[in-house]
Amino acid sequence: MSRILLIAWALFSVPAIADTLPPSYDRISFSASAGESVENDILMATLYAQQEGNNPTRLSTEINQAISQAVTLAKQQPEIKVQTLDYTTHPIYRNNTITGWRVRQSIRLESRNASAISQLIGTLQETLQLGNTQYTVSPERQQSVQNRLTTEAIQAFRQRAELITREMGRQDYRVVEMQINENGSSPRQYAMQGRALMAEAAPTLEAGTQRLQVQVSGTIELKPN
Repeated sequence: MSRILLIAWALFSVPAIADTLPPSYDRISFSASAGESVENDILMATLYAQQEGNNPTRLSTEINQAISQAVTLAKQQPEIKVQTLDYTTHPIYRNNTITGWRVRQSIRLESRNASAISQLIGTLQETLQLGNTQYTVSPERQQSVQNRLTTEAIQAFRQRAELITREMGRQDYRVVEMQINENGSSPRQYAMQGRALMAEAAPTLEAGTQRLQVQVSGTIELKPN
């Protein structure tokens, strides 16, 4: 009997709860955005050492020596960050038979000083090969710009909401929901496979800019006059 009473109470309580909800008036969804072209301030480069032969142990030793020397040289410049990346050993097949081995390891350089890292790249190409370089915006600069753009985008959203409200002949509105999306373009990349540059030749690179944007999307509800 108690179960029947509970179900009956639930059924009758639904319309009662609905009657207590605030009325919903005209709702309009739209978006506003703010963007800015920001100059890239960090240069990153990937270089690698690769050897092929029949003796994987000897190849591994040669690769380790080349990478170790490169890391030591890079660490002599405190403004340049260096990180070792993937180390791989792959068999080389011919007619379904292993005929040799390929050993490879990479390092990544990163710095705000493009001139210093460019000169280091030229020096390291005596023993390493350049994989790619790319410019990007530092996290600190990106966060600072996006904070400012968020303020501008919200202001633009409010201004548009007020315009819509006036054009619809209403006096006031309220924000029902809002989403804030941040985005930027991909880092500017320069692919240079193999020995794209002569040894000791420092590459000339232009930092360029990338577009950062903040979009505010939301729904407003027009209040009745």
